[in-house]
Amino acid sequence: MGKHGIAPGEVVKQIAASGLTIYDDLTDHPELYLSAGALQHILQRGLIGLSLDYPLRTRSKVVKTAVCQALGYPVPNSFKKVRPRFPGQNFDTYAQKANNLQIWNEEVSRDRRYVIIGVGADLQINAVRVVTGNVIAALDTTGTLTQKYQAAARQQVCACTLVASSDTAHVRQLLEQAPKTAQSGVQFPPKGFLPLQDMYPKLCKLVGQTIANPGSDQERNRGAVLHDLVQRALGYAAYVDTGQFPDVPEQLLELKLQTSSTIDLGLVCPDSTEQIELFPQARHCDVRYAVFYATPTSGKLRIDHVVVATGEAFFGFFRKFEGKEINRKLQIRLPDGFLLQAE
Repeated sequence: MGKHGIAPGEVVKQIAASGLTIYDDLTDHPELYLSAGALQHILQRGLIGLSLDYPLRTRSKVVKTAVCQALGYPVPNSFKKVRPRFPGQNFDTYAQKANNLQIWNEEVSRDRRYVIIGVGADLQINAVRVVTGNVIAALDTTGTLTQKYQAAARQQVCACTLVASSDTAHVRQLLEQAPKTAQSGVQFPPKGFLPLQDMYPKLCKLVGQTIANPGSDQERNRGAVLHDLVQRALGYAAYVDTGQFPDVPEQLLELKLQTSSTIDLGLVCPDSTEQIELFPQARHCDVRYAVFYATPTSGKLRIDHVVVATGEAFFGFFRKFEGKEINRKLQIRLPDGFLLQAE
């Protein structure tokens, strides 16, 4: 039942008839404010079985659209970037294929409702649970916000581009000193290291090739397919991914595969002057970035363009995401069976 003993279906009809939007405050319409139980019931009926076979960023809009329709609200032309995303009913939505809840750029709000949506291996919604922030906060054992950098090209990418004509002055100096000076730790440059201007044409030869597409939500696996292709193009016989930064350490090369404009840079800011753990002689800004832009086609990905830049020159071509220098996220492990538990 709804907050005032009205059946959830009747509340949905009243919301639809009210003309209110998801952004409208319900202080003057308390009969339209759904209890957590009613909200969960309505969303379970409206969302379970919905296909989310879309890229991750498209998936979020599909979910929010379906939520509006299930609750009787009109679907806005665009969803405002407000907190929470559904302020009238005081909740946020999180679609989860794994038990790793990620909350971006804010702490857990104890009074807010969190709509956790389970996504199965078939990319269909298979569960919906509504909980308050108190429940989520109890699962947050660290409260630590993990930082993550993001960027996007300043203009539409229409051709292969070499942003910097050569490696950083620091790398060029290391290359000149290499035959003469023994370095401590892991030797830099490694054997077979290619100067930027020699590596770029090899990467450009990958344009036009197609690679397997493990799925719209399998960004990590798609990156592994690209990693293998790049290593072979650079003369390495076998694909080796150590999970370290950068992706191809022998070439001081970090790889990004893009089917959308936003580039996830992880924990490293490209223009940072901090030392690289693997090669203390080099800095993060000395790393070469190869950003491959691809288009899904017939179950595969066609590589259209590649942009190659040093970390030092990276933000001459790309901009930090929406003017923010940094994005942060809370990562909270959800217990097994969490989505199937009753509220």
